[in-house]
Amino acid sequence: MTARTTFLAIILAATTAFAAETEWPQFRGAGGQGISAATNVPQKWSATEGVAWKVELAGKGWSSPVLSKGRLYLTSAVGEPGQGDVTLHTLCLDAKDGRTIWDTVVFNPDAATTGSIHRKNSLASPTPIVTDDRLYVHFGHMGTAALDLAGKVVWKQDGLKYPPQHGNGGSPVLVGDALIFSCDGAKEPFVVALDAATGNVRWKTPRNTTAKKTFSFCTPLPISLGGSTQIILPGSGFVGAYDPKDGHEIWRVAYGEGYSLVPRPVFAHGLLFIATGFDIANLIAIRPEGAKGDVTEINVAWTIKKGAPLSASTIVVGDELYFVSDAGIATCADARTGNVHWSERLGGNYSASPVLADGCLYFLNESGVTSVLKPGKKFEVLSKNELGEASLASPAVEDGALYIRTEKHLWKFGSR
Repeated sequence: MTARTTFLAIILAATTAFAAETEWPQFRGAGGQGISAATNVPQKWSATEGVAWKVELAGKGWSSPVLSKGRLYLTSAVGEPGQGDVTLHTLCLDAKDGRTIWDTVVFNPDAATTGSIHRKNSLASPTPIVTDDRLYVHFGHMGTAALDLAGKVVWKQDGLKYPPQHGNGGSPVLVGDALIFSCDGAKEPFVVALDAATGNVRWKTPRNTTAKKTFSFCTPLPISLGGSTQIILPGSGFVGAYDPKDGHEIWRVAYGEGYSLVPRPVFAHGLLFIATGFDIANLIAIRPEGAKGDVTEINVAWTIKKGAPLSASTIVVGDELYFVSDAGIATCADARTGNVHWSERLGGNYSASPVLADGCLYFLNESGVTSVLKPGKKFEVLSKNELGEASLASPAVEDGALYIRTEKHLWKFGSR
């Protein structure tokens, strides 16, 4: 076993209770926290070097690619919001050569109902979930669907109507046989669970927020505490923990008027790391063990204000927490105490969430430049890799390969 392999094994064991795998089946990978056990992942590339393949994608979408059994899945929207015909697609590509295996039109919404979107959003921003026999795709208020892996639609659910604000962004999570996601729109936000086999609504829980701006775009994170599962889901004004069986709220921590929440929670060392959203970002660590009701005053372990992210999720490697602000300031802090080890400018603006693979941290900015960092209490950049094309989607990884979605293309880097 090499020193690098040993290092990776140690940090994976210390970082998360979820299994880290080499496939990438959902937003932020198998455990939903940006960590992969993949090896031989490339550290250096450019638009002309280290490219295994590059394929043009029809339409527009910022859903991140997911990967299972040699196939890549992602969504795309053809057409413009509020203008003419719009089709919402699900694509399956061969990971070896980028060839399109199938392209299924899942929804064809009335253009008048798509709503306006933010300049950094799209009509196909939520990331799919792939299992052994199903693919779940989500287009926010325009609908959710399950497909088999041959591209045939199994069910559709388009009855959950709510007014979006700036479009849709949060991805669903699969917990047992329930598909759970937020519907945090312009008013009356709620959390919902669908039966994964049929698409029928199992439960629907109001957010009950006092925040003036109710819209948010966060992806839930399931955690295990005391033998039971909780769904952690930040929204406008507070982060709530929900019972996946019936959707009742177990506990909450309030953070005032924070809204437009994007970063997915991270759970490590018995702490939840939550970003509190616009207009002034904070990063808070919460002790969820034994929490019941409103625990704002008693279960917050620490808070970081400087450099907190508005868009990119955090990541924990060993004892350290890493995050990057939208303005490109990367920070490394002690995960247990919040004490900052370093804070350095990477350059550019950031929306994509970082990834840990093969002992390295990958930070992709909105201009398509990826900074590869060595984890540790000392700031060390191993490489900077430029593509010259905008990117807001988070990367996907597997043994020997890295996948990046840009504005017009999907790229594979590596030799596998």
